[in-house]
Amino acid sequence: MTSSKIEMPGEVKADPAALMASLHLLPSPTPNLEIKYTKIFINNEWQNSESGRVFPVYNPATGEQVCEVQEADKVDIDKAVRAARLAFSLGSVWRRMDASERGRLLGKLADLVERDRAPLATMESLNGGKPFLQAFYVDLQGVIKTLRYYAGWADKIHGMTIPVDGDYFTFTRHEPIGVCGQIIPWNFPLLMFAWKIAPALCCGNTVVIKPAEQTPLSALYMGALIKEAGFPPGVINILPGYGPTAGAAIASHIGIDKIAFTGSTEVGKLIQEAAGRSNLKRVTLELGGKSPNIIFADADLDYAVEQAHQGVFFNQGQCCTAGSRIFVEESIYEEFVRRSVERAKRRIVGSPFDPTTEQGPQIFGPVQEILRFKTMDEVIERANNSDFGLVAAVFTNDINKALTVSSAMQAGTVWINCYNALNAQSPFGGFKMSGNGREMGEFGLREYSEVKTVTVKIPQKNS
Repeated sequence: MTSSKIEMPGEVKADPAALMASLHLLPSPTPNLEIKYTKIFINNEWQNSESGRVFPVYNPATGEQVCEVQEADKVDIDKAVRAARLAFSLGSVWRRMDASERGRLLGKLADLVERDRAPLATMESLNGGKPFLQAFYVDLQGVIKTLRYYAGWADKIHGMTIPVDGDYFTFTRHEPIGVCGQIIPWNFPLLMFAWKIAPALCCGNTVVIKPAEQTPLSALYMGALIKEAGFPPGVINILPGYGPTAGAAIASHIGIDKIAFTGSTEVGKLIQEAAGRSNLKRVTLELGGKSPNIIFADADLDYAVEQAHQGVFFNQGQCCTAGSRIFVEESIYEEFVRRSVERAKRRIVGSPFDPTTEQGPQIFGPVQEILRFKTMDEVIERANNSDFGLVAAVFTNDINKALTVSSAMQAGTVWINCYNALNAQSPFGGFKMSGNGREMGEFGLREYSEVKTVTVKIPQKNS
């Protein structure tokens, strides 16, 4: 769940003198950021929880409490689902809206995110602990591109005519599913928010979304931008809360037609079970990984070491895509290990708001496991020997090796001579216990639409 746009900050940091000389060109955090939005967002209104409970939100870099946020539970979820169902009802403003107008609203939201890029990046660092420059250049850029990508799709979703036998005219329609429940993680709060809402809204659905209890602030800020952009009331509802209460209520709610979840495999199983017990709602799961990264001896060694390092350590290593199983061909193994240790020791740990910082506070940390292999057949078998299949990578200058390995990998995404090269246009999801369904790209639209077949009897003319 990352972007490939990590080169700019990385290149600047590679030369300390260049960094110091260019500090005045880098974006700056918003000083003394005021946290304005701490309530539940339903029907384009800020509301207290029905229970009156709140929960604390902390700065993971300092351990200090930032604020308190209203805690949604089942009653609040019920309220949000009613609002979303009303917004989705036939004849509503949202259902009657032209598809091109839905696209315009998504584009307007992207413009507002771009306008408020600095405070949003500040909030991601303050609440999530990620380095400010990463939040600004990687996460926010990904949010803006995702919103604009799906804004362009909104009036291009169409069916087909089918030449059936007999005197019939048959065509298909792609229609929105209904109310979509969405649950997002804490490691990429704003990016996952965009990954979830953009395709759902593009297709004409309504949304009830729960941000992670650790990082609700940027999602709530988005509620203000959603209202400013002009989305009708009830189309997007944002409910901060805990998994066992608010999350469970979303997963089991019979008024929710589809659920999308990003998080652990263990919780994904619970969500799929709850969806099946309730109303067989459609489920998209993007879950954990234990991803292999295969380095052949003919690869550019310096480049492979740096890419493998970023593949594990990026975002403090708190990525589902982390390439934590690195397989290195034996003839270069010792040298690869030596250079990898040196690179890890050079990694700068510090305040997320220091522009030289590469590594902010940990919640869980990166572990770079470097393993030796001899043959291609051996490494393919070992790489696939996992319950997970989210991503994989291979580094080689031999196109035959690259294509052979990429074809053999049991993973939803395979990178050749790169890592974490994700973008809005490409589908993302996992094999095996890394989940089901796909997000992003055109394939992401399929998860948020129903295909309806319409057949018309053609009357015969009298001869």
